[in-house]
Amino acid sequence: MSALTNPSPAPVQKQPGHLTPVAPPEKPPQSPLRKGLVLLIVLAAAGVVYQLWVKPQPAAQNVPVVVARTAKVITGPFERTIRVSGVTSARQFSDVTAPRMRGFESGSHMELLYVVNNGASVKNGQRLAQIDATAVEDHVDDIKATIVQAEADVVKRRAEQSVEWDTLQQTLRVAKSNVDKARWDNQAAEVRTDIERELLKLSHEEAEAQYKQAQLEIPERKLIQDAELKILGVTRERHVRHRMRHENDIKAYTVTAHMDGMVVLATVFRGGGEGQQVQQGDQLHSGQPLLKIVNPKSMQVEGNVNQSEATDFRIGQKALIGLDAFPGVRLEGKVFSIGALAVGGWRQNYYIRNVPIRIAIDGVDERLIPDLSTYADVVVDSKDRATMVPLGAVHAEKNKQFVFVKQPGGTFEKREVSLGDMNNLYAVCLSGLSEGEEVKLD
Repeated sequence: MSALTNPSPAPVQKQPGHLTPVAPPEKPPQSPLRKGLVLLIVLAAAGVVYQLWVKPQPAAQNVPVVVARTAKVITGPFERTIRVSGVTSARQFSDVTAPRMRGFESGSHMELLYVVNNGASVKNGQRLAQIDATAVEDHVDDIKATIVQAEADVVKRRAEQSVEWDTLQQTLRVAKSNVDKARWDNQAAEVRTDIERELLKLSHEEAEAQYKQAQLEIPERKLIQDAELKILGVTRERHVRHRMRHENDIKAYTVTAHMDGMVVLATVFRGGGEGQQVQQGDQLHSGQPLLKIVNPKSMQVEGNVNQSEATDFRIGQKALIGLDAFPGVRLEGKVFSIGALAVGGWRQNYYIRNVPIRIAIDGVDERLIPDLSTYADVVVDSKDRATMVPLGAVHAEKNKQFVFVKQPGGTFEKREVSLGDMNNLYAVCLSGLSEGEEVKLD
C-alpha cells in the first residue's frame, strides 16, 4: 500500500544535449523584526509620496504686485507743435476747361475723342484733349456756300441797279424833252385861240412838274440803291464772321497745354453715381472743368486750424509733413499763407469757425501728387534748452501742479512744481525739479 501511495520517482534518462534543471536553493526564513522594519519603511515612503504629489494643495492666493513706472527729468531742446490736417495741392497750376464756343451751334455737340492720361507729364503746347469737330466743320461748309450766294446776290443787285439807273436817266431825258417841246409850243400862243393857249400853258406846266419830279427821284433812288447794296454787304459780312467764329471754335477743339507740369484729370458725375475721371466719349459743355496742369515742384498743404489756435501761427514757421498714403515719407515745409478771416462749414458744424492755412512743401518727391490726405506738425514755439518733465507725471490739485519724486529708499516725495509751455509729451519745468531726477508716472 505504501508503494502505491508514495511511489518513488522513476529514474530520468539523460538525453544527449539536454541540461538537467537545478533546483533553486531554499531561502532561510526571515525573522518577524525584519519584516516589521520593512513594512514601516514602505508606509513612510507612501506617506511622503502622498504629501508631495497625491494630496491636493490649497490654491495660492493672488497677491498684487505694485510696480511704479518712473521716468527721468531731461534737459534739451523743446518744441511745441500743432498738427494741421489737410490735402496736398499745387501752388502753381493751370486750370483747363472745355472751350467756350463763340458760335452758339458749336456747343451742342462736344464729344471728347481723346484725353491725355492722368498723371502724365506734359510740355507747353502739347495736345491735351481733342473734341469731335465733324458737325461744326459741316456747318462751316454750309456757311461758306451761303457766303458765295451772298456775294452773287451783291453782283446781281448791282447789275439790276445799273439797269434801273439807266432807265431813270432815260426818263429824266424824256421829261426834259417834253418840257422843251411844251415851251416851244407855248411860244406860238399868239396865233392860237384862248382855249388852245390855255391848254398849251397847262401842258408846259405839267411837263416842268414831271421834269422836276424826275430830278428829285434821282438822289432818292441813289440812296435806295446804296442802302440795298449796303444791306447785302452787311449780310455777307455777317456770314463771314459767322464762319470765322466756327473756324476759331474748330481750332479750340484741340486743347493744348499752357505750361509744363503734371496732368490731373477732373472728376465728373455720370447719372448721379460716384465721381469718375473724365474719359474718352464723354459729352462736354462749354466751360466744363476738364483737367488741371500742376507743377510738382511747388506743392503745398491746404488745411484749416481752429480760430482759437490761429494766433499761434506765423508766416515762416517750420513744419514736418507726412502723407497718410505713404507712412514712411517725411517732408519739410514752412507756413507761407494764413487766412485773414475765419470761415464756417457749409452743412455741418457751420457755427465752428476755422482759419485757412497753407504750408509750402520743400523738396520734390515722385510720390507727392495733388489731392492726397496729409498732415503737418507746425512748430509754433521752440527753446534751445529747457528742463522737461513728462506730462504723465504731472498731477493737478487746486490749480497747482505736483509730481512724485523718487527718493533713495524707493519711496516717493510729493513736490510742487511750476510749469511753462507744453507739447504732446513734455512740459517745461520752470522750478521744482532738476535734470536726472526720477518722477512717478500715472
